[in-house]
Amino acid sequence: MSPYGNGNLSVMPLQEFVLDGFGGGPQTQVLLFTLFLVLYLVDVLGNLTMIVVITLDARLHSPMYFFLKNLSFLDLCYSSVIYPKALFDLMSTTKVITFAGCVTQFFFFSTMITTEGFLLAVMAYDRFMAICSPLCYPISMRPSVCTLLMLGCYCGGSFNSILQASFTFSLPFCRFNHVDHFHCDVPPLLKLACADTTISELVMFGVCGLIIVGTILVVLTSYGYITVTILRMRSGGGRHKLFSTCGSHMTAVSLFYGTLFVMYAQPGAVKSMEQGKVVSVFYTLVIPMLNPLIYSLRNKDVKDALWRLGQKHTAT
Repeated sequence: MSPYGNGNLSVMPLQEFVLDGFGGGPQTQVLLFTLFLVLYLVDVLGNLTMIVVITLDARLHSPMYFFLKNLSFLDLCYSSVIYPKALFDLMSTTKVITFAGCVTQFFFFSTMITTEGFLLAVMAYDRFMAICSPLCYPISMRPSVCTLLMLGCYCGGSFNSILQASFTFSLPFCRFNHVDHFHCDVPPLLKLACADTTISELVMFGVCGLIIVGTILVVLTSYGYITVTILRMRSGGGRHKLFSTCGSHMTAVSLFYGTLFVMYAQPGAVKSMEQGKVVSVFYTLVIPMLNPLIYSLRNKDVKDALWRLGQKHTAT
């Protein structure tokens, strides 16, 4: 429940919020700006490289890399929704964001992050079909099916975003408009409400918990069947290649879902904003930066495509 639910502060329509961001003096702000800028540039470069390589190399035009390209696009988008503004605020004294800007930032961030959760489950299903039903795979995962699955991920992400935004931004806010965070998110915004936030908190925990648990079950079930199938293979080289490919995906899944669970699917998430800021940096910047490295360094096809693209560029 919001601490302002006792009516001590008058309710008024807010025109803007102030994103308090991270504490500390000027030196700390400069250090954080430098760190975030470097991580964000690596994030942008890595994900753009993955998108370009997969688009240009015909050998990577398969369902797995179609989904991987969309993963890079989502990583690029939701970090870009947050960090240009966050970097500007680190060097600014005002740190103001309009009410409409806050709604817009939250909507696109929530849509992209939820879509990625659904996409990771779809990628696990894709690997399940490729490894456990290879004869049916070309039909089961034909381009039209992949497009529909991707569209379903975006629809699910949009639905969750609309639901969360509706319950959060329809609340009455008090005159105190300082958001204890570096971007607009549900937990810090609920602390500014002048009304009982129990329903909004239950919606956040319930919907996010359902999405996280549901998609994790899909991932675990898929990889359970995949593990059994791989262990039955006689070829040691084939087992190693498949475990390497699947290991990259499981690493990305563990990092992503682990941080989301800490932030959104446990009751203590709303009460610990300092922990929330660190967790937010991890899943909005560090994970999008790591994903291209995880998938490229452990994937021979991507490394070969990068080499071919480099050779072609050198030849021209």
